[in-house]
Amino acid sequence: MDQLVAEESMETPSNQNTTEQSLRPSRKGGYRAMPFIIVNESFEKVASYGLMPNMIFYLMNGYHIETANGTSILFMWSAISNALAIVGAFLSDSFLGRFWVIALGSFSSLLGMTLLWLTAVIPKLKPPPCAQFSSNCGSASPGQLIVLLSSFGFMSIGAGCIRPCSMAFGADQLDKKDNPKNERLLQSFFSWYYASIGVSTVLALTIIVYIQDHSGWKVGFGVPAILMVVSALMFLFGSSLYVKVKVEKSLFIGFIQVLVAASRKRNLPLSAKNVEYHYGKDPNIIAPTDKLRCLNRACIIRDPQKDLNPEGSPINPWNLCTIDQVESLKALLRVIPMWSTGFMILVSLNQNSFSTLQASMMDRHLGPKIQIPAGSFTVFTIITLTIWVAIYDRAVVPLLAKLTGKPRGLGTKMRMGIGLVLSALAMAVSAIVENIRRNIAIDQGFADKPRMVMDMSAMWLIPQYCLFGLAEAFNAIGQIEFYFSQFPRNMSSIAMALFTLGMAVANLVGSFLVKIVDKATKKGGNESWLSRNLNEGHLDYYYWLITIMCVVNFVYFLGCCWAYGPSEDARAKMKDNRLEQMESKEDVCKARTPPLV
Repeated sequence: MDQLVAEESMETPSNQNTTEQSLRPSRKGGYRAMPFIIVNESFEKVASYGLMPNMIFYLMNGYHIETANGTSILFMWSAISNALAIVGAFLSDSFLGRFWVIALGSFSSLLGMTLLWLTAVIPKLKPPPCAQFSSNCGSASPGQLIVLLSSFGFMSIGAGCIRPCSMAFGADQLDKKDNPKNERLLQSFFSWYYASIGVSTVLALTIIVYIQDHSGWKVGFGVPAILMVVSALMFLFGSSLYVKVKVEKSLFIGFIQVLVAASRKRNLPLSAKNVEYHYGKDPNIIAPTDKLRCLNRACIIRDPQKDLNPEGSPINPWNLCTIDQVESLKALLRVIPMWSTGFMILVSLNQNSFSTLQASMMDRHLGPKIQIPAGSFTVFTIITLTIWVAIYDRAVVPLLAKLTGKPRGLGTKMRMGIGLVLSALAMAVSAIVENIRRNIAIDQGFADKPRMVMDMSAMWLIPQYCLFGLAEAFNAIGQIEFYFSQFPRNMSSIAMALFTLGMAVANLVGSFLVKIVDKATKKGGNESWLSRNLNEGHLDYYYWLITIMCVVNFVYFLGCCWAYGPSEDARAKMKDNRLEQMESKEDVCKARTPPLV
């Protein structure tokens, strides 16, 4: 990091005649501000991710919540956290700026973790303790549930504020257009940032989970709260060093303006001759594309004197939008079907609560002294993903580039499809392993003794975790690259926001699926597939159901790929289209750019 700071200083142009006032901006930002931002994001991830794996045990044992209900609560918690990331991005872009949104998120997360810690410390905030699988356990009171769910809510607000803004805020510190090596500095920052995320996730899934298993909930929840205190203070300590970019117009508002303007002009004919469009800042785009033509009305100028100011800007942006705004919204709408194909793989990846319960009933020893915590098995997914990404980038892509002539190796849609197939395979393996585990537990006489550890190694769960890691490496990264390639450059931030929103939808789908399966399978007095005692339930049937849904989703994905058509890089294609438009001078009014694909 020190070397990078030195490089940055050497790369900054010098000017002996620069006044003291013009020197002030150069004192802000740069790599000197990076430790405060990365520590804030890393500690927030260690604290929040470390709470998730064992939370199902806390809900079941501390609050006497059934397995299906507890899993639904955790699904909803994740869904709200991911959905609020869209709100956080909107607030930072349109109103408060990234610094204040991250600061707000840090203190909201701290408040939530403190409340959660208090539920473990103060006995009155939980129901009276009882035997884990007793039928006479008292339910939590409304007040106790309000405190618990409030802690989840504050942590969701914190995650929604910090996660969408942290990377962009770090890039703001280094994004100096006058620096010839600006792009290399940004790439270096992204490497450090992603490395910190990987390390944070591994620490959360190992050390924090280990503390909870061996020191109890008071210490296990207290440590994340302390880490969040450090996270918030570190971020504030660096305040004087930060570059704080001023708030600009949000893309989200621009999308709404296009819809409103097109709706207000819905009776305007699109086939009229001599139609004049509002170019905006990019005069190279002569006319909008023919895809989703109904939106083209938003950028049609009806009367230049009534619609435009003297300098060319629209008098009312809710009546007249630019071609660029219209095409940006079209690009977003076109990828929605492809985006929806990613829900099921995320649903399959989010079955961690049940996998943790499985691991808790199995032999988790590595040798006579080492025992892996039940909540730490997810780390095998992270490790597999990290290793495969490195191998794919360094070895597979160069090889495929030589064989296929494509510099990126496999196409984005191909990788997305491979990920979907691997997720279905992982769920099938999960179902087979659970069927074997359940049969062995019953044969060993543990049908009504779920707290007993059976004579079957939990290492049998590792293959499914590794397959999930490969599935995520192919599909998730492929999805994000697909969005980046299909969106104009001004929509780069939307790509990650769209993926995050997909995670929120997937969590909602997972929550509803658990509720429906639990309610449907326990009708007539039958034991639910998702019983509190997995040995009496049929978790394997539930896994097979998700496997079938993943296969159906893959068929749907193939249909969406066919409907979408070729997916060339929209940014490169747009440059070619603009050159063609500028060369065509015979009939400018009839010129049409090829569709963004």
